[in-house]
Amino acid sequence: MLLLTGSFACYLFALWKRPLLYAGVVLQTVYIFSRGADLGRLPLVGPHDTLVFLAASLAAFAVPFAFASHDRSRLLGAAAIMSALLTVFAMTTPPHNSPLPPILKTFWFECHVVLAFMSYALFGIAAILGGLYLQQPQPKGSGGRNSFESLGYRAVLIGYCLFTLSMIFGGIWAYLAWGTYWLWTPKELWTSILWGFYSFYLHARLRSWWEGKPMAYLGIIGFAITLFTYLGVSLLMKSSHSF
Repeated sequence: MLLLTGSFACYLFALWKRPLLYAGVVLQTVYIFSRGADLGRLPLVGPHDTLVFLAASLAAFAVPFAFASHDRSRLLGAAAIMSALLTVFAMTTPPHNSPLPPILKTFWFECHVVLAFMSYALFGIAAILGGLYLQQPQPKGSGGRNSFESLGYRAVLIGYCLFTLSMIFGGIWAYLAWGTYWLWTPKELWTSILWGFYSFYLHARLRSWWEGKPMAYLGIIGFAITLFTYLGVSLLMKSSHSF
Protein backbone atom coordinates (compact mmCIF):
# COMPACT_ATOMS: atom_id res chain seq x y z
CA MET A 1 0.00 0.00 0.00
CA LEU A 2 3.00 2.27 0.47
CA LEU A 3 3.65 2.13 -3.27
CA LEU A 4 0.07 3.20 -3.98
CA THR A 5 0.33 6.08 -1.54
CA GLY A 6 3.55 7.14 -3.24
CA SER A 7 1.99 6.91 -6.70
CA PHE A 8 -0.99 9.00 -5.55
CA ALA A 9 1.36 11.66 -4.21
CA CYS A 10 3.31 11.63 -7.47
CA TYR A 11 0.16 12.10 -9.54
CA LEU A 12 -1.02 14.88 -7.26
CA PHE A 13 2.24 16.81 -7.32
CA ALA A 14 2.61 16.17 -11.04
CA LEU A 15 0.29 19.15 -11.43
CA TRP A 16 3.33 21.27 -10.58
CA LYS A 17 6.20 18.94 -11.52
CA ARG A 18 5.24 17.02 -14.64
CA PRO A 19 8.07 14.41 -14.39
CA LEU A 20 6.40 13.08 -11.23
CA LEU A 21 3.70 11.61 -13.48
CA TYR A 22 6.30 9.18 -14.81
CA ALA A 23 7.30 8.29 -11.26
CA GLY A 24 3.66 7.54 -10.43
CA VAL A 25 3.41 5.15 -13.38
CA VAL A 26 6.62 3.41 -12.33
CA LEU A 27 5.45 2.98 -8.73
CA GLN A 28 2.11 1.53 -9.79
CA THR A 29 3.80 -0.77 -12.29
CA VAL A 30 6.07 -2.05 -9.52
CA TYR A 31 3.01 -2.52 -7.31
CA ILE A 32 1.18 -4.50 -10.00
CA PHE A 33 4.16 -6.78 -10.68
CA SER A 34 4.88 -7.29 -6.99
CA ARG A 35 1.26 -8.29 -6.32
CA GLY A 36 1.38 -10.61 -9.30
CA ALA A 37 4.53 -12.26 -7.96
CA ASP A 38 3.01 -12.65 -4.48
CA LEU A 39 -0.29 -14.02 -5.75
CA GLY A 40 1.16 -16.14 -8.55
CA ARG A 41 -1.43 -14.82 -10.97
CA LEU A 42 -2.48 -11.77 -12.93
CA PRO A 43 -3.56 -9.17 -10.32
CA LEU A 44 -6.60 -7.93 -12.19
CA VAL A 45 -9.53 -9.29 -10.22
CA GLY A 46 -11.78 -6.99 -8.21
CA PRO A 47 -12.07 -3.19 -8.10
CA HIS A 48 -8.81 -2.64 -6.20
CA ASP A 49 -6.47 -4.19 -8.74
CA THR A 50 -8.42 -3.09 -11.80
CA LEU A 51 -8.55 0.53 -10.61
CA VAL A 52 -4.79 0.51 -10.08
CA PHE A 53 -4.22 -0.92 -13.55
CA LEU A 54 -6.63 1.59 -15.08
CA ALA A 55 -4.90 4.52 -13.33
CA ALA A 56 -1.45 3.40 -14.44
CA SER A 57 -2.62 2.70 -18.01
CA LEU A 58 -4.31 6.08 -18.30
CA ALA A 59 -1.23 7.95 -17.08
CA ALA A 60 1.06 5.91 -19.34
CA PHE A 61 -1.09 6.43 -22.45
CA ALA A 62 -1.30 10.14 -21.72
CA VAL A 63 2.43 10.55 -22.30
CA PRO A 64 2.61 9.79 -26.07
CA PHE A 65 -0.61 11.73 -26.70
CA ALA A 66 0.79 14.69 -24.77
CA PHE A 67 3.94 14.73 -26.86
CA ALA A 68 1.78 14.75 -29.99
CA SER A 69 -0.36 17.58 -28.64
CA HIS A 70 0.20 21.32 -28.97
CA ASP A 71 -0.50 21.70 -25.23
CA ARG A 72 1.42 18.98 -23.45
CA SER A 73 1.15 20.52 -19.99
CA ARG A 74 -2.65 20.65 -19.80
CA LEU A 75 -3.11 17.10 -21.05
CA LEU A 76 -0.61 15.63 -18.60
CA GLY A 77 -2.11 17.67 -15.77
CA ALA A 78 -5.63 16.42 -16.50
CA ALA A 79 -4.40 12.83 -16.81
CA ALA A 80 -2.57 13.18 -13.47
CA ILE A 81 -5.79 14.33 -11.77
CA MET A 82 -7.81 11.44 -13.19
CA SER A 83 -5.13 8.88 -12.29
CA ALA A 84 -4.93 10.31 -8.76
CA LEU A 85 -8.71 9.96 -8.34
CA LEU A 86 -8.68 6.39 -9.59
CA THR A 87 -5.80 5.59 -7.24
CA VAL A 88 -7.71 7.02 -4.27
CA PHE A 89 -10.71 4.83 -5.11
CA ALA A 90 -8.39 1.83 -5.39
CA MET A 91 -6.94 2.51 -1.95
CA THR A 92 -10.44 2.53 -0.41
CA THR A 93 -11.29 -0.95 -1.72
CA PRO A 94 -9.86 -4.17 -0.27
CA PRO A 95 -7.54 -6.20 -2.52
CA HIS A 96 -8.72 -9.59 -3.75
CA ASN A 97 -6.12 -12.05 -2.45
CA SER A 98 -8.09 -15.29 -2.77
CA PRO A 99 -7.08 -17.97 -5.28
CA LEU A 100 -8.79 -17.70 -8.64
CA PRO A 101 -11.64 -20.07 -9.47
CA PRO A 102 -10.80 -22.56 -12.24
CA ILE A 103 -12.86 -20.68 -14.85
CA LEU A 104 -10.55 -17.65 -14.54
CA LYS A 105 -7.31 -19.60 -14.87
CA THR A 106 -7.00 -19.24 -18.61
CA PHE A 107 -4.97 -17.24 -21.09
CA TRP A 108 -8.16 -15.98 -22.72
CA PHE A 109 -9.42 -14.39 -19.51
CA GLU A 110 -6.12 -12.60 -18.95
CA CYS A 111 -6.08 -11.21 -22.49
CA HIS A 112 -9.72 -10.22 -22.18
CA VAL A 113 -9.15 -8.23 -18.98
CA VAL A 114 -5.86 -6.57 -19.96
CA LEU A 115 -7.19 -5.40 -23.33
CA ALA A 116 -10.47 -4.20 -21.80
CA PHE A 117 -8.78 -1.93 -19.27
CA MET A 118 -6.26 -0.66 -21.76
CA SER A 119 -9.19 0.35 -23.96
CA TYR A 120 -10.93 1.97 -20.97
CA ALA A 121 -7.79 4.02 -20.36
CA LEU A 122 -7.75 5.20 -23.98
CA PHE A 123 -11.42 6.13 -23.78
CA GLY A 124 -10.51 8.14 -20.70
CA ILE A 125 -7.78 9.93 -22.66
CA ALA A 126 -10.32 10.75 -25.36
CA ALA A 127 -12.66 12.22 -22.73
CA ILE A 128 -9.84 14.38 -21.35
CA LEU A 129 -8.98 15.59 -24.83
CA GLY A 130 -12.64 16.37 -25.45
CA GLY A 131 -12.79 18.41 -22.27
CA LEU A 132 -9.65 20.32 -23.19
CA TYR A 133 -11.07 21.01 -26.65
CA LEU A 134 -14.24 22.48 -25.14
CA GLN A 135 -12.24 24.73 -22.79
CA GLN A 136 -10.22 26.46 -25.46
CA PRO A 137 -11.54 29.22 -27.72
CA GLN A 138 -12.11 28.21 -31.32
CA PRO A 139 -10.89 30.78 -33.88
CA LYS A 140 -13.41 31.64 -36.58
CA GLY A 141 -12.85 29.84 -39.82
CA SER A 142 -10.58 27.21 -38.22
CA GLY A 143 -12.98 24.35 -38.85
CA GLY A 144 -13.99 21.73 -36.33
CA ARG A 145 -10.76 19.80 -36.04
CA ASN A 146 -7.64 20.70 -34.11
CA SER A 147 -4.97 18.87 -32.17
CA PHE A 148 -7.18 17.87 -29.22
CA GLU A 149 -10.08 16.74 -31.41
CA SER A 150 -7.87 14.76 -33.77
CA LEU A 151 -5.97 13.10 -30.93
CA GLY A 152 -9.24 12.21 -29.22
CA TYR A 153 -10.34 10.42 -32.38
CA ARG A 154 -7.07 8.50 -32.49
CA ALA A 155 -7.41 7.49 -28.84
CA VAL A 156 -10.92 6.19 -29.47
CA LEU A 157 -9.87 4.37 -32.64
CA ILE A 158 -7.03 2.53 -30.87
CA GLY A 159 -9.20 1.86 -27.82
CA TYR A 160 -12.02 0.57 -30.03
CA CYS A 161 -9.69 -1.93 -31.70
CA LEU A 162 -8.42 -3.16 -28.33
CA PHE A 163 -11.95 -3.33 -26.95
CA THR A 164 -13.11 -5.36 -29.93
CA LEU A 165 -10.26 -7.83 -29.39
CA SER A 166 -11.18 -7.96 -25.71
CA MET A 167 -14.75 -8.91 -26.60
CA ILE A 168 -13.50 -11.65 -28.92
CA PHE A 169 -11.21 -13.09 -26.25
CA GLY A 170 -14.03 -12.75 -23.71
CA GLY A 171 -16.32 -14.78 -25.96
CA ILE A 172 -13.72 -17.54 -26.24
CA TRP A 173 -13.27 -17.51 -22.46
CA ALA A 174 -17.04 -17.67 -21.95
CA TYR A 175 -17.30 -20.66 -24.27
CA LEU A 176 -14.56 -22.52 -22.38
CA ALA A 177 -16.08 -21.62 -19.01
CA TRP A 178 -19.83 -21.97 -19.65
CA GLY A 179 -20.16 -23.60 -23.06
CA THR A 180 -21.56 -20.50 -24.77
CA TYR A 181 -20.03 -17.43 -26.38
CA TRP A 182 -22.70 -15.12 -24.99
CA LEU A 183 -24.49 -14.81 -21.66
CA TRP A 184 -27.49 -12.50 -21.48
CA THR A 185 -26.27 -10.75 -18.34
CA PRO A 186 -26.19 -6.97 -17.68
CA LYS A 187 -22.43 -6.89 -18.18
CA GLU A 188 -22.59 -8.39 -21.64
CA LEU A 189 -25.47 -6.12 -22.61
CA TRP A 190 -23.72 -2.95 -21.43
CA THR A 191 -20.51 -4.07 -23.09
CA SER A 192 -22.46 -4.28 -26.34
CA ILE A 193 -23.94 -0.82 -25.71
CA LEU A 194 -20.44 0.55 -25.13
CA TRP A 195 -19.11 -1.07 -28.31
CA GLY A 196 -22.09 0.21 -30.25
CA PHE A 197 -21.63 3.74 -28.91
CA TYR A 198 -18.01 3.94 -30.00
CA SER A 199 -18.93 2.39 -33.34
CA PHE A 200 -21.31 5.32 -33.76
CA TYR A 201 -18.56 7.74 -32.63
CA LEU A 202 -16.16 6.52 -35.29
CA HIS A 203 -18.78 6.67 -38.02
CA ALA A 204 -20.08 10.08 -36.92
CA ARG A 205 -16.68 11.66 -37.27
CA LEU A 206 -16.76 10.91 -40.98
CA ARG A 207 -19.55 13.49 -41.27
CA SER A 208 -18.49 17.12 -41.22
CA TRP A 209 -21.43 18.30 -39.11
CA TRP A 210 -20.25 16.12 -36.20
CA GLU A 211 -16.77 17.68 -36.12
CA GLY A 212 -15.64 19.85 -33.24
CA LYS A 213 -17.83 20.19 -30.15
CA PRO A 214 -20.23 17.31 -30.93
CA MET A 215 -17.31 14.88 -31.10
CA ALA A 216 -15.86 16.28 -27.87
CA TYR A 217 -19.17 15.75 -26.09
CA LEU A 218 -19.45 12.23 -27.50
CA GLY A 219 -15.99 11.42 -26.16
CA ILE A 220 -16.98 12.55 -22.67
CA ILE A 221 -20.32 10.72 -22.77
CA GLY A 222 -18.54 7.59 -23.99
CA PHE A 223 -16.25 7.53 -20.98
CA ALA A 224 -19.24 7.97 -18.66
CA ILE A 225 -20.78 4.88 -20.28
CA THR A 226 -17.42 3.14 -19.89
CA LEU A 227 -17.30 3.83 -16.15
CA PHE A 228 -20.87 2.60 -15.71
CA THR A 229 -20.12 -0.55 -17.70
CA TYR A 230 -17.02 -1.13 -15.57
CA LEU A 231 -18.12 -0.12 -12.07
CA GLY A 232 -21.85 0.56 -12.15
CA VAL A 233 -22.91 -2.74 -13.65
CA SER A 234 -20.43 -4.75 -11.57
CA LEU A 235 -21.46 -3.15 -8.28
CA LEU A 236 -25.19 -2.65 -8.83
CA MET A 237 -26.26 -5.63 -10.93
CA LYS A 238 -25.83 -9.38 -10.60
CA SER A 239 -23.58 -10.58 -13.41
CA SER A 240 -20.88 -13.03 -14.34
CA HIS A 241 -18.51 -10.07 -13.91
CA SER A 242 -19.74 -8.93 -10.48
CA PHE A 243 -17.05 -7.98 -7.98
